[in-house]
Amino acid sequence: MTKRVLVKFSGEALAGKEGYGIDTKILKFIANEIKTLIDAGVEVAIVVGGGNIIRGVSAAADGIIKRTSGDYMGMLATVINGVAIQEALEHIGLEARLQSAIDMHEIGESFIVRRAKRHLEKGRVVIFAGGTGNPYFTTDTAATLRASEIQAELSLPIVVCNMFEEGNLLAIMKGDMSLCSIVK
Repeated sequence: MTKRVLVKFSGEALAGKEGYGIDTKILKFIANEIKTLIDAGVEVAIVVGGGNIIRGVSAAADGIIKRTSGDYMGMLATVINGVAIQEALEHIGLEARLQSAIDMHEIGESFIVRRAKRHLEKGRVVIFAGGTGNPYFTTDTAATLRASEIQAELSLPIVVCNMFEEGNLLAIMKGDMSLCSIVK
């Protein structure tokens, strides 16, 4: 089975049926699924989007908000989602660290690849927020970048997987890609 994995969740996945905000039932589900991976000896890193709160491109659509400002607003939304996931993981007894590409020392650590790897080696879940820290790049780009930096053996940012059925995430980590389709 894969030892180190990066899982990418869209912000919309956290919204549940409402389509916006954060559904705590979804957070609980995600936390429990991540726990099954940790219990199986998998090192887990997460990248989360912010589309359930705001999308940078959409915020800048009418020209009132500049594109770069809209993208920074989107990065902040990923931090909000990252804090929510961290809280859910810690609520069930997992150790989790939030690392942000934008300095926010009161909320989480700055992204440092060596520190991220060390957290993973110690069995902590690492949540990467703030995208790449640069406007014009999506959280899919951030997921690919972070997966490379932490030397993840498996990264799921470019496939859509049915992770919201109990046990599916563990099955995917064991190699059952029948639950996934490649995004083109």
